[in-house]
Amino acid sequence: MKKIFIVAGLIVIGLVGIAFVKDQVIKSVVTAIASNVTGAPVHMDGFSMDIFSSTIHITGFKMGNPSGFPEGVLVSCPKINVIYDSASLLKQDPHFLLVEVELKEMVLTKNKAGKLNVDSLKIVHPSKSASSTPMRIDLLNLSIGKIVYKDYTNGPEPSVKVFDINGHKSYKRVPTAQQLALLVLAEPMKAAAIKNAEIYGVAMFTGVAMLPIAVVATFTSKDSVEQVVDAGFEHTYEISLEVVKRMGTVTEQDESGGAIKAKINGSTVALILRKAEGNKTEITISARKYMLPQPDIAGGVLYQVLDKLQSS
Repeated sequence: MKKIFIVAGLIVIGLVGIAFVKDQVIKSVVTAIASNVTGAPVHMDGFSMDIFSSTIHITGFKMGNPSGFPEGVLVSCPKINVIYDSASLLKQDPHFLLVEVELKEMVLTKNKAGKLNVDSLKIVHPSKSASSTPMRIDLLNLSIGKIVYKDYTNGPEPSVKVFDINGHKSYKRVPTAQQLALLVLAEPMKAAAIKNAEIYGVAMFTGVAMLPIAVVATFTSKDSVEQVVDAGFEHTYEISLEVVKRMGTVTEQDESGGAIKAKINGSTVALILRKAEGNKTEITISARKYMLPQPDIAGGVLYQVLDKLQSS
């Protein structure tokens, strides 16, 4: 019996070790790609990829200033969460159903020559030989904290302004890594009404649509996602039911309780709707198959509901 416990312990240690090495290797690759795409140093405190729940969690993401500017952090994102389609990872255009970016702080720096640090990034001035890095992001949720604006044009000591934005933006159909980076960088500047930046000239997102529904999204667990939409409870329930019927088979429905259960792609899917403040509605969607979490299915249902709400 003692030998069995020893063997079991060694197996667990081995699996943990393999997972750690796997995450470290992927972290290095992702960091290198991000640095190459932006032309600025990129660092991550933590990276974990769960192949069973099809999720990626990144902590402590920081992008530094490009060459020609003082050392420092341009963008700080404490958390980035992703739900991906595992079957697409070996393809040329990986498919991400949901990407959540929490941008805590962006530090804009204007040097003595009047040049902004963001305008010196590689994505703003791509070479003719540079090619885009394709990907498919169904839904991007961007949470924006604040912008610190440092202006060195009037002397060695900068004038500093702080813009507390505390806003949320949602987009669908983001096709490349370059456009993802441009969105994350340009949108906070638009919200702060910062003008005359070159980055605006390249931030024309063909095929990228901003959702007019105000959202606040979080990963609630390995098998579920949660969203607050700027739409009434009855209308949101009606749209959710319509989407679920189109995607699969409804097994239970209770409008007064805000509950819908269904079978979609062999998974058991549950939607819970609750009234929120200001005529908004909170949606929680979970999905499981053979007791295993299926966040890609939950994310797909959420995307379809938001898409239908936008067009209704």
